[in-house]
Amino acid sequence: MQTKGRSRNFIYTDWILIETQFDPDQLQSKETVFTIGNGYLGTRGSFEEGYPHALPGTFINGVYDDVPVVYTELVNCPDWLPLIIIVNGDRFRLDRGEILSYDRQLDLREGLLIRALRWRSPSGNTIDISFERFASLADPHVLALRCHLTPIDFDGLIEIQASINGYPENQGFNHWEGLDQGKTDQGIWLQRRTRHSRIELGMAAKVTILGAEASLQVNTAPGYPTLSTNFSAKAQQTVTVEKLVTVFTSREIDTPVSAAQEKLAHLPDFTTLQKANQQAWDEVWQQSDILIEGDSTATFAVRYNLFQLLIAGPPNDDRVNIPAKTLSGFGYRGHIFWDTEIFMLPMFIFTQPAIARNLLTYRWLTLPGARRKASHYGYKGAMFAWESADSGDEVTPRWALGNDFYGEDVRIWCRDREIHINADIPYAAWNYWQTTGDDEWMQKCGAEIILDTAIFWASRVEFNSERQQYEIRGVIGVDEYHEFVHNNAFTNRMAQWHLEKAIAVYDWLVQKFPERARELEEKLQLTSEVRSHWQDIIAKILFLYDPSTQLIEQCEGFFQLEDINLADDRGRDRSMQAVLGVDQTNKYQVIKQPDILMLLYLMRESADFPYSEKALQVNWDYYAPRTDITYGSSLGPAVHAILASDLGKSTEAYEVFMHALMVDLEDNRGNTSDGIHGASAGGIWQAVIFGFGGIQITENGPVANPHLPDGWTRLKFKLRWGNKWHEFDLGKGQVAQDITSQLKYLQLSLSQNPPLSPSSSSSPPVPSPQSPIPTPQSPIPNPQSPVPSPQSPNIQGFIFDLDGVLTDTAELHYLAWKKLADEEGIPFNRQDNEALRGVSRRASLMLILGDRPYTEAQIIEMMERKNQYYVELIQNMTSKDLLPGAIALLDELRQAGIKIGIGSASKNAQTVIERLGIADKVDAIADGYSVQQPKPAPDLFLYAAQQLGIEPTQSVVVEDATAGVEAALAAGMWAVGLGPVERVGAAHVVLPSLAGIKWADLRTKLSDIARQKYSGTSN
Repeated sequence: MQTKGRSRNFIYTDWILIETQFDPDQLQSKETVFTIGNGYLGTRGSFEEGYPHALPGTFINGVYDDVPVVYTELVNCPDWLPLIIIVNGDRFRLDRGEILSYDRQLDLREGLLIRALRWRSPSGNTIDISFERFASLADPHVLALRCHLTPIDFDGLIEIQASINGYPENQGFNHWEGLDQGKTDQGIWLQRRTRHSRIELGMAAKVTILGAEASLQVNTAPGYPTLSTNFSAKAQQTVTVEKLVTVFTSREIDTPVSAAQEKLAHLPDFTTLQKANQQAWDEVWQQSDILIEGDSTATFAVRYNLFQLLIAGPPNDDRVNIPAKTLSGFGYRGHIFWDTEIFMLPMFIFTQPAIARNLLTYRWLTLPGARRKASHYGYKGAMFAWESADSGDEVTPRWALGNDFYGEDVRIWCRDREIHINADIPYAAWNYWQTTGDDEWMQKCGAEIILDTAIFWASRVEFNSERQQYEIRGVIGVDEYHEFVHNNAFTNRMAQWHLEKAIAVYDWLVQKFPERARELEEKLQLTSEVRSHWQDIIAKILFLYDPSTQLIEQCEGFFQLEDINLADDRGRDRSMQAVLGVDQTNKYQVIKQPDILMLLYLMRESADFPYSEKALQVNWDYYAPRTDITYGSSLGPAVHAILASDLGKSTEAYEVFMHALMVDLEDNRGNTSDGIHGASAGGIWQAVIFGFGGIQITENGPVANPHLPDGWTRLKFKLRWGNKWHEFDLGKGQVAQDITSQLKYLQLSLSQNPPLSPSSSSSPPVPSPQSPIPTPQSPIPNPQSPVPSPQSPNIQGFIFDLDGVLTDTAELHYLAWKKLADEEGIPFNRQDNEALRGVSRRASLMLILGDRPYTEAQIIEMMERKNQYYVELIQNMTSKDLLPGAIALLDELRQAGIKIGIGSASKNAQTVIERLGIADKVDAIADGYSVQQPKPAPDLFLYAAQQLGIEPTQSVVVEDATAGVEAALAAGMWAVGLGPVERVGAAHVVLPSLAGIKWADLRTKLSDIARQKYSGTSN
């Protein structure tokens, strides 16, 4: 499927973002959108040839350097992209000549950025130019770039200059000093060092020319080593330029230059590197992918947000974290906020726990900086920085420097007052531990984080002798529109929660790791008096809450502030703080982002105080209308989506979800040029999984109670809890589900030596109310037996193939392939189409293409284009397209109490069923998304039987293809074949079609076969 992006010249397919037109006005925001990376570094989507006012950037996580005013910033590293192309004396650039066609694609499946265009030079020479590049996920120190050049209407001279730009800037500031550079047998290299942090970088590059006779020359202009060549190009002949780059820093190796040179010398070609990268991405997506059906925009955009998180998460380095703008832009100077722990981390905890561990270990390694901050402010323990970098020291700027030369600078108070982060980080550490069971990390790292930050709270609270309660005064809560408040409910309750968990962790340490407990007691001066003080704070901390109504006051005096009706300002295009001014905003009940509602969300999973359904409803009704959800903070919409979904407000939930989902793709806040909204991307994952998927964590693991948005027909994902994966495949109207243990038991029951009972398996089945699994007392089938039962078969369900059985979509497939072939100028007719029957989409396309050269990205695009044409055609299907006898047999089976499933390899099965008008007659669907192994493997039919809640021996498969009959027999099921004997003769029953077929007649035939086989084997 593909949809058109709003005003951005974007097309969204399932996996690929396609830009159809170049818009200079969106240059910098598109550079952000087309960022690629691998967790070690990120590279913005700038053009290889350059463009005026571009903001090229390559950011290596952890490479910080000092800078005035903002203390330190993530450094823009030497640019590995520059590739200058000169065509008969005219330098190629998009602000020169004429762009005749333009297409840029980001393939999320393998992190591949592709740009293809046709350009006419100022001298009138027309040339096709395409670029491909990726940052290898298989080897984080490898970067690859390839360019194809095809002259269209001229023979002439083409010159290539491939460089490393050693003069990158952070918006006007250059952090690098030159050390050395040179050439080797392989190519060129550059050595640089940051001016203050003294981090050394080594980068090396080589170039290969394919398709032309060309020799390379080296130019070592200071800070800009270049490999150049020129060659004679001929019309309609393609020349390929491959540029491979390696990069290391002294953060990971003592000699980065020699390491870069050594790796470069042993690199294979671009294609080999690309395959390794693709395989690495395949493994990541196996764990982290989310499949959505019924909403093509959401299908892509959710994956896009996941991709941006995955390319920022450090797979091999526990000394770094994820900056708020990931590794994609200059916003927030690469500083790290609570955004990581509260918004981004859950996705990693449940799908990439090793990266989650690295992110949290960073906080443990930066505890010395947190201790220095606490000491500076006169407190004990550890006080985490609001903005952190490499050392953990506070790097939030004291002042915001405005653009008005005569205006006043604005004091930034977050560094001093926004202290809830000191509980947010322990909250994330606790949840990581609870989800993964990683005791080793908790005793080594997590316990020290939780305990030392708890010590801070004991020194930060104040005891009010009149109230006989503890207070936390002079803070900024999650709502940053109010900059000096007392007893913010979020801060106070999170501090209380934190102290509760600190006591629990201490008790656990004493019991499980007594030596570590004694070590921390001594290091942190953790005495019994300290722990008693914690208990007293827990019991007496002030929380502004009306138990009769369960309405919570956001902070002291909030209800006395002037009220506001945000509905009166719906036409605005900026935040309420920008409208009212900082001082005035403080006087209104207007909220930047969820504060009380954020607290309820964090307490929701474990149903801790003050969370309850009533509390959520009451506080939603009060605070949601007062929250500047559109322009206040990008962190808010995803949280609102989850809570609105909980409250049954599906329309509102989806509306704010889409606002969060498209924040960068549509640049709906106007600041995407600063970098990806990382917290929003993490919130998207939570909104899909915890909101629409309704995931709740029980003692036995995650369980889904889905409430999918209108239009979503399917939601599929995996979560890791404890030491195993849980798979969820959710549809409209489903109730609690976790199919992992069901599938596991089904596989065991189909093995040659099945367990006698579920208890002999390490994980007992957790059946879904809609999909009961076979009981241990039921007969266990042997899949090797071609006849499931020696007696009259106990048929409980039918599984129908779709195409050729219930309907005939072969003509639609032909028309779709024909349209694609015509567009590509490839001859294709009905006789050619016969070779495609029963062949996968990719294999079909390869048969059509023959030996014509296409890139992998072009192949993927063509497959998805063909599918789009097919999907458009099936929209015209109706019940009249059902084959003769189909509806009569379906109705008869339902009247007999027989369950009906669909077992089709098509990924459009759901749509076809709906268009045919038989959705109400189908109990379960197994389609091209359900399993990995296609027919003749039995997986699809076994999955369908599991969804129906019946055993394979109780199932009849109706098929029209040889592979389908083989799959049914391999599953130990009854097989009814439709068509000629030479195609389906291995089936138990062979019929010309379903016309005139009655269930009673079929049952008699199957019973007769069973008795004959039984009689034959007993003799």
